[in-house]
Amino acid sequence: MENNITTIPREELEELREAFGKIDIDNSGYVSDYELQDLFKEASLPLPGYKVREIVEKIILVTDSNKDGRINFEEFVSIIQELKSKDVSKSFRKSINKKQGITAIGGTSAISSEGTQHSYSEEEKVAFVNWINKALQDDPDCKHLLPMNPSDASLFKSLADGILLCKMINFSQPDTIDERAINKKKLTPFTISENLNLALNSASAIGCTVVNIGSQDLQEGKPHLVLGLLWQIIKVGLFADIEISRNEALIALLNEGEELDQLMKLSPEDLLLRWVNYHLANAGWQKISNFSQDIKDSRAYYHLLNQIAPKGDDLDQLPIKIDFTGFHDKNDLRRAEYMLQQADKLGCRQFVTPADVVAGNPKLNLAFVANLFNTYPALHKPDNSSYDLNLLEDLTPPNVGESKEERTFRNWMNSLGVSPYVNHLYSDLSDALIIFQLYEMTRVPVDWSHINKPPYSLLGGNMKKIENCNYAVELGKTKAKFSLVGIAGHDLNEGNPTLTLALVWQLMRRYTLNVLSDLGEGEKVNDEIIIKWVNQTLAKANKKTSIISFKDKSISTSLPVLDLIDAIAPKAVRPEMVKREDLSYQDKLNNAKYAISVARKIGARIYALPDDLVEVKPKMVMTVFACLMGRGLNRIK
Repeated sequence: MENNITTIPREELEELREAFGKIDIDNSGYVSDYELQDLFKEASLPLPGYKVREIVEKIILVTDSNKDGRINFEEFVSIIQELKSKDVSKSFRKSINKKQGITAIGGTSAISSEGTQHSYSEEEKVAFVNWINKALQDDPDCKHLLPMNPSDASLFKSLADGILLCKMINFSQPDTIDERAINKKKLTPFTISENLNLALNSASAIGCTVVNIGSQDLQEGKPHLVLGLLWQIIKVGLFADIEISRNEALIALLNEGEELDQLMKLSPEDLLLRWVNYHLANAGWQKISNFSQDIKDSRAYYHLLNQIAPKGDDLDQLPIKIDFTGFHDKNDLRRAEYMLQQADKLGCRQFVTPADVVAGNPKLNLAFVANLFNTYPALHKPDNSSYDLNLLEDLTPPNVGESKEERTFRNWMNSLGVSPYVNHLYSDLSDALIIFQLYEMTRVPVDWSHINKPPYSLLGGNMKKIENCNYAVELGKTKAKFSLVGIAGHDLNEGNPTLTLALVWQLMRRYTLNVLSDLGEGEKVNDEIIIKWVNQTLAKANKKTSIISFKDKSISTSLPVLDLIDAIAPKAVRPEMVKREDLSYQDKLNNAKYAISVARKIGARIYALPDDLVEVKPKMVMTVFACLMGRGLNRIK
């Protein structure tokens, strides 16, 4: 592959890197096969659909050298050569570079000491600025930063001290960050760096991929990285309630003859599309199949707004009339503006401008629709449906869909940049492709030629998935040396919670211990070594706390954790924030929230939740101490 790269002129190589970066929006270093299809669409190449499919299939067959269904940059470069298509290559680059609203900025590249260019979308910047201005307009801690001007670069400067990022994370996922841990006054380069560490590690904990982003990047306001991270954070908030466990009325979206568990497996994007089509069907308007091409004329949006606008049926809600006067305007931009004026009546003129609608910007239109759903879902749970009542019981308190443990594991996977994104822990692992990616990340060798890849045929497709799952269990037993007694491939395929979690936990544990082993120059690490290190570090710092095991009841106070943080990073913990005696449950929870946020602030990437400390859940407790040990060893180095 190295030889391939050197045959391409440096300038062309940089252009290809630029193009790759535009599709690799999560900065994972990979694009998947379906994203490649988007790549050709984005490039507006004059190729019929069948030809694009042929190219994508050839890419996966010929170019995906490690057969993982994902393409890295080197493989991507060879695509251009494999296709023998200077014309395709040129038209691709030309259309990417001509794309409206793209701003190019200087950057540096490992390939060229002269530097390269990164680009960012002006439309996204404007949309995100307006969203943040509205979301945090009443926050006293942000008064020195807001409102930002959407037409200049103030966004990148305003995020540089970390306060806005921390606030946006809490806006999207309340209580993720303990506000007491945010440095707000008399900021120095060091305390700013702490804020940015807190933001990055907290973003990771809610499932954002931050693999290639450092606090320095945010401090320097690198636009493409800032916007990529912001989009992930905003999307977490927009999608939070688009799942049946949070909104049972989504059951109204069941198609005829469809089982409830099929609906429950849909991604938030698919549910949103179905929600729009549900209302369009009620309006007698044709369905849409995307949030780009199909909404460019704004007419579907007109009908959607008319369906969801309050009709005055509830006593506490005044009717809002949607004016269709602009519906028949012959100019697309004017029609989009009139439509957005109607959206404004619902308080939902967010994320898109008329130009974004007419251009069919998929990301911003998705955000626009998600905000509409969150404000006016206009759904009612059917009274007498034939869905499985037992499944529905699993979605009501105290079960409420996804457990905290399941969400933690899912967020951990997504933060590592697995593809596709894991929306539902069990159904999204049913073909084991995510598990194979996690094996590779934890240094378990995977033979991708043994693995069946999607799309799976209707006939025999599930058998292919089970074959994958069997191989995943075999790898766990033979190569990873996991304890997988009584676990078979069909357990993973069927989403057996207990047995799937047993494998996922061992993957997370292996990942955590690998980090420690690297810091210890390859020395194997186990629970005893971690506990010994914790107690020695506490004793050296003259702390009175210690732990016997990860089940030690004293951990419920979080005092051993807080003392360990103070031993590793003196002055990080503010003593007045910690309650040490006569602790109620709420006191313990407050200590735990503060401990986790301060740990993230000093650079520990912790996925555990405050409840895990208060309830002394040994597995998650182990990860907390292991991450702190990693941080401590790093500081010594």
